[in-house]
Amino acid sequence: MRFSHLPRRVLAAGILLAAAAPPLRAQGGYDVIIRNGRVLDGTGNPWYRADVALRGGRIAAIGDLAGARAAREVDAAGLYVAPGFIDVHTHAGEGLATPALSHGRPLLAQGITTVLVNPDGGGATDMARQRAALQAAGIGVNVAQMVPHGSVRQRVMGMADRAPTPAEMEQMRALVRAGMEEGAFGISTGPWYAPGSFARTEELIDLSKVVAGYGGAYSSHIRDEADYSIGLVAAVDEVIRIGREARLRVVATHLKALGPRVWGYSAALVSRIDRARAEGVEVFADQYPYTASATSLSGALVPRWALAGGDTALRRRVGDAAEGARLRAEIVESLDRRGGAERIQFRRHRPDPTIEGRTLQWVAERGRVHPADAVLALLREGNPGVVSFNMLDEDVERLMRQPWMMTSSDGDLVPMGEGVPHPRSYGTYPRKIREYVVERGVVDLAAAVRSMTSLPATVFRIPDRGVLREGAVADVVVFDLARVDDPATFSDPHRLAEGMVHVFVNGGEAVRDGRFGPAPHGRVLALPRRAPAR
Repeated sequence: MRFSHLPRRVLAAGILLAAAAPPLRAQGGYDVIIRNGRVLDGTGNPWYRADVALRGGRIAAIGDLAGARAAREVDAAGLYVAPGFIDVHTHAGEGLATPALSHGRPLLAQGITTVLVNPDGGGATDMARQRAALQAAGIGVNVAQMVPHGSVRQRVMGMADRAPTPAEMEQMRALVRAGMEEGAFGISTGPWYAPGSFARTEELIDLSKVVAGYGGAYSSHIRDEADYSIGLVAAVDEVIRIGREARLRVVATHLKALGPRVWGYSAALVSRIDRARAEGVEVFADQYPYTASATSLSGALVPRWALAGGDTALRRRVGDAAEGARLRAEIVESLDRRGGAERIQFRRHRPDPTIEGRTLQWVAERGRVHPADAVLALLREGNPGVVSFNMLDEDVERLMRQPWMMTSSDGDLVPMGEGVPHPRSYGTYPRKIREYVVERGVVDLAAAVRSMTSLPATVFRIPDRGVLREGAVADVVVFDLARVDDPATFSDPHRLAEGMVHVFVNGGEAVRDGRFGPAPHGRVLALPRRAPAR
């Protein structure tokens, strides 16, 4: 059943669409048998026809199970059976920790069963407290936590634009160590954003060595995605250096060539990463299948020196004659990097929601001012979220073809109908399958599924997930390739994805015949413990 066949008012209200609990296990048999599906095991192998049996939250058997019995049987003839998708970069953590959004339905509708939270160096620094908040109302998907460097730095140093003192560095090490002890899967950084941008590479290497001792990974919104500071290629080189010197797996997250000045640079990025991997550095990347990104207005256009000291200091600089003039000039330059004001669309601005869905060019023309002056005026009111149309599809496709490229959404989890978010929050995974597999043939289906399943599980060491094999956790999606679709658009983003017929999370049926189940089945995961290296 397609989600679009259901009344929108029902979806928006969040009414449960299936009230029946999963049936009890048949005597001597399985909980569920998914029969006669096309099995994509997540490794990149082509599909094969088999039955998949679930029992006790695990995959109990795969093969010809014609004589077996189960409490529930799913007819998957003509459908594909795959591991649940893993989103390695999402901003859904805050929403999942609230009763209104803990169900994670926009994620489940895409086939996502596990998410990594606290990306870009932002998010909770207390893993135990965040875990308790996530578990309080129950969660619809599994959650893996990352320790966010920017938040750790801000907790210790505020928004100071300087190197840490030895005492401050030790405080940051202690916070990172505590997060890893609580089961975090690694560290996320955002040297693109303040205050992460104030950190030198040596600081990131030092903290990454703590993470490496626990077997964790490093994921980074790289320092520059265009030519704002050190340049795109040098920013990828920085990630490679951190991996080499800290001796851990590193991920250039939502990798892109942002803006006309660096279009075509994807070839250089592929060359750099391939060379580093040949030298023995474990470098990976992830991306979303869109040519538009999303961030805050200040993240897109404001130079980082202007963010030192926080929001109060920024507003003071906006009003200062000399600093305001310097800031305006650099905003003009940033607008050019991103291709102009008509390429920036507002997704959320609470002081003036009438601009949501409108472009910066529209706002400037309404006020009869230069776009840079419109930006300064908006910054006095707050920091709106924006979508930026800044990528070249040839770069997206070249990066997508690489065997070290994972899929991610970089999406938010917001109430249905609130603001005009990037459609990636609703459609990333079906979009990659529909547009880049079925319609364009950029990658084949098995490779796309691998980028969403076994590769993320391998990179982040998520045990027993991302593959269909006996003994693995029963995170499973059953989808109809002919119906997989992402109806969410940039003008109408609040539309659930289609085509995921059944979704199992830890063996519980979260989506049944295209309808959401009545109870959450997700868990907060923990990186398997090992004694930290000394």
